[in-house]
Formats: sequence, structure tokens, C-alpha cells
Amino acid sequence: MCGIAGAIGTHRLDDGRINAATKALSFRGPDANGVSHHQVKQLNICLIHTRLSIIDLDPRANQPFERDGLALTYNGEIYNYLEIRKDLEVRGHNFTTRSDTEVVLTAYQEWGTACFDRFEGMWALALFDPQKGAVILSRDRFGEKPLYTYEVAGVLYFASEIKALVALSGHTPNIDQDHVARYLVNGYKFLFKNPSGFYQGVVEFPAASYAEIKRPATPSPKRYWELIYNPQPISMADAIEGTRERLFASVELRLRADVPLAFCLSGGIDSSTLAAIAAKHFCHNIHCFSVIDSDERYDERDNIRTMVQHLDCKHFELHTSTKGFFDRMERLVAYHDAPVATISYYVHSFLSEAIHDNGYKIAVSGTAADELFTGYYDHYSMWLAYMKANTNVDFDELVNDWKGSYGAVVNNPKLQDPFAFLNNPDQRDHILLDTDIFESFLCRDFHQDWSETNYCASLLRNRMMNELFHESVPVILQEDDRNSMCWSVENRSPYLDRDLAEFMYSVPSEHLIHNGYAKWLLREAAKDVLPDSIRQYKRKQGFNASIDSLIDRNDAETRDRLLSDSPIFDIVDRSAIESFLEGSMESNSFSKFLFSFISAKLFLESSPS
Repeated sequence: MCGIAGAIGTHRLDDGRINAATKALSFRGPDANGVSHHQVKQLNICLIHTRLSIIDLDPRANQPFERDGLALTYNGEIYNYLEIRKDLEVRGHNFTTRSDTEVVLTAYQEWGTACFDRFEGMWALALFDPQKGAVILSRDRFGEKPLYTYEVAGVLYFASEIKALVALSGHTPNIDQDHVARYLVNGYKFLFKNPSGFYQGVVEFPAASYAEIKRPATPSPKRYWELIYNPQPISMADAIEGTRERLFASVELRLRADVPLAFCLSGGIDSSTLAAIAAKHFCHNIHCFSVIDSDERYDERDNIRTMVQHLDCKHFELHTSTKGFFDRMERLVAYHDAPVATISYYVHSFLSEAIHDNGYKIAVSGTAADELFTGYYDHYSMWLAYMKANTNVDFDELVNDWKGSYGAVVNNPKLQDPFAFLNNPDQRDHILLDTDIFESFLCRDFHQDWSETNYCASLLRNRMMNELFHESVPVILQEDDRNSMCWSVENRSPYLDRDLAEFMYSVPSEHLIHNGYAKWLLREAAKDVLPDSIRQYKRKQGFNASIDSLIDRNDAETRDRLLSDSPIFDIVDRSAIESFLEGSMESNSFSKFLFSFISAKLFLESSPS
């Protein structure tokens, strides 16, 4: 886990800009840094690296890593590097380090760009190949590791973070005002639906892709992998066993490190399962970290403490507070180069800090379990519609199961009807809750219709894949990365495993929910390592907090800060916000909007453009 940056142009990059970019990435890689220059024909190439040492801590594994004329700057971990290394050794390759970095470079020598499909892991990399006269950019399947490009004045810059692009180019891109409005009105699920982000001209290199760059122009990526929904006729028992086998294998791979690991523990089944597999099955002596919110909607302390007792592990517990909220938010927004996407990731930042302060370089989290195993309220409702149309089961019994599960606790009024997607499969009003109100807060007309990428004909699976690739997981991964790297901590996500994901999208949808339990396959796969009180807990709470747990709206100083002069009021009507502050934040959508307003306000105030 590291920071990378570089440039491709006709002139050698200025040392001052290189130093500024290295400094900008220092939190990502505090253990070592390096730079290398290369030239092919009229092309000047600069590769920059800052290292967070995780595997092979020896300086011999520092980067940029060069051999046989090739040079690599790489951010991430290839978890199956030992297996690939053995294959390469059989083919006659020799190694001088124990690092996965050298395996990446050697795999490229052996297989070219086909090597990317052999990797199981997370990465963003730039590799100079003098024979091709090209720089190869590549990013992992799910986009766990960030990579941005920015073309300015005939030079293509790339980096792990936008602040490094600014340092390298000497140019600050303009803010995309429409994207700020999109974030305020529609929330985090729209952040990755458009190719544009918060900065004009900055392009996020796509996941599961690579590009060969032979001139300083915006890359034309090619995909090396895609997830396909292809259900197979397998039994429930085989689905459970297949899930267990692949999940346990994924966790085992992601326990590989030359430094100790910490686990984020929320109290839900996702994070609890990962911690339990590590501690109970692989006998790791783990340390768990949790945040507890006093709002009963998000308070999972009973489940957390049950798990800590079950695991007999060290545990660090934090509590949400209004203390220092604005100062912390200012620091986070500055490091993120963007508004903090959700309240959850303000809260998550405390975990990253605590993990760092306790001496850990790796955190393991439960990202993407919802998108693989059906974790959201609308998933259950869409599953009911699927079961009604495609099976001969007693549908009334399924509805009764729902009423005793998610149906008993769902607050979103659009999802309180179990027939919501039977009656109208295309409705997404539950996602767009109160957006008409938030649109009315803006100083100008703004509206964006809901859209989804068409991956397959299945209503449920298409919804899940949109969340996996466009709506939920990309946001989570971006926020995880920024929060973790701000404290020089690597984040690992065992659910984002190729074999596991491909298997889950081959399982018939009828197996996903059973007897009123969403995430049935995950619950059954974890049967031998989780206590039943956790495994059979039906309520969906999520890792979250109320905005009123973080700020005191009745405090005069707080209100003055929220309403003070700011570029945000070129976008949002100040009087509308003033009235909004007087109202109740019991509605989750209202609480989210107020946080988004604060986050966007601080972002625009910190931007020099």
C-alpha cells in the first residue's frame, strides 16, 4: 500500500514539482520514497513512489522497482503473489526480493498485460516498458486502489490522489459546480454515475482496466475482466458450501502480511464474520476496533460486545461526540480533496486514527457484503418480486417472513410495501427520497433523472451490480482509502474477491434469502465461527450515526458557522438552510443532507479555485 504518481510528456519534469508530489503522498507511504526518469524517442517519463511497507520490509523492495529496463511504481497488494511466484520460478524466473512488487514486474515480463487477470488483489500501477515505448496503467477489478489522470499543456499526469496531480502539474483544476449540486440533491449514490467528478478535467482511471500510453494524451482503457450474472442449477447446500469455501480462502489470502492486522467491527454480520474466520478458523490473535453511536438506530454495542467476548480479543471502543467536529471535518475534506461522502466516513475516520495509534498498518473491513449477499431493504423486496414470478413457493409465507424481518424495521416509506416491485419494478423513489425538497434549496434549477447501467435482465441482480460498480461500493472504497491512508493504514476488503464474486453471481437468486433472513448464504457459511445471536440477528442497522450526534444545532457558534459567508451560497439558498436547521433530523434523508451541506461548504471554502 503506497502512493504513486508520474508524468508522460516531451520534457523532463521539474524537481520542485516532483518533491511537492512526493510530499503530497507522504501519508500514503511514510516508510520510503523514490523517483525514476526514463526516455524513449521524444517521450520523457517520470515515475514517483512513496512506500508503506507491508510485504518484504527490506529496502530492496522499494520503488520505483527496476529490472531489465522495465520500471514499476505500484500501489496495493497482490494477495496470491506466492502462488504466481512459484509458477514463474517453474518457468525459469529468479527473484531477488520476497516482495509482491517483484512478482508484478516479472509476471508482466512473462505474460504481458494478460498478467492482470491472473492477479488476486488490489492495485493501481504504472509500468514503463521501453520495448513498447509505452507506460502501462492498470487498476484492480473493483477499484479498491485509486488512480487519476489529468492532461495539461501536452503532459499527462497520473497519481493516487488529486493533490499530487496539482503538485505535479502546477495547475489547480476548476470545481465542477454541477457535481456539487448533484451530491447535495441526490447524495452519494450519484457520485460515480457520471464520468465527471468534483474537478473539471480530472479523470478517474476505470477499474478492471489497463491502458498502453505512447503519447501524452488521455488514456483509452481496455477491460481485462467483467462480472457476469450467469445463474447455475445448484442446490442450496452446494451454494452454502461454495460460499464458505471461497470466503474462507479469500480471508486466508488477505491475512498475508509481514505486519499485524486490525479488524473493523461494527456488530453486524459482515465485519463479525471476517473477524470470526480470522480468529476462530485461522487462529489469528486479532485486535478489533469499533465506533458506538448513542442514537438507538445505529447503536450496536450489544452485538459488538457479544462478538468481543466470543472472540476473546483485544478491543478498542470509540464513542461519537460533538467535540471537535468542524476542525476534524476541515482536515478530512482537505485530505480527501472532496466532500466527505457520508456521515459514516466521518465516523470511520476515528477508527483509522485509532488503528494507526495502536501500531497497526492494516485494517480489514466488510465492504461489499451487502452487494454480494443481498443486504439492503430493497434487495428483499426485489427478491419477493422474483420469487413470485419465478417459483411455485407459498408467496404468502414469504411475505410473512419479510414482515418478521426487514419489514418490521424498515423506515423508508417507499419500502414498507412488500409488493413495491411487484407493482412497479422500475420505481426507485426509495432512493430519491426528498430530493424534490433538496432541489428547492438550490439557487438555480437542477435535476438529474435516475438511471442504471443494464448488466442483466434480473431486477435484483442488476440493482446489486449497479451498487457494486457505480453507486455504493465505489464510494465506500474511495472513502476507506482516504481515511485509512490519511493515517498510513492499508484497508483490505475480503468480500471483494474474484472467485467469491463470480460464484455469488452464479448462484440462483432463490438461495439468497431464506426463512426471513437476508444474506442467508453468508449466515450459513459462517455457522461454525459465529454465535447464533449474531448470525441470526435480522435487523439491518449499518455503520452510521445521526447528524445530531455530531453537531449541536442549538449552539449559536455552530449556527453561525453553518450560515457564514461561503461559496456554497452561490449554489444553495442561505435562507432555505436557515429554515432547514430549525426542523427535525429524524428523517435519515434530512440528516444526510445536512451533513452533505456541511461537507460541501467546507470543500468549497478550502478550494483555491
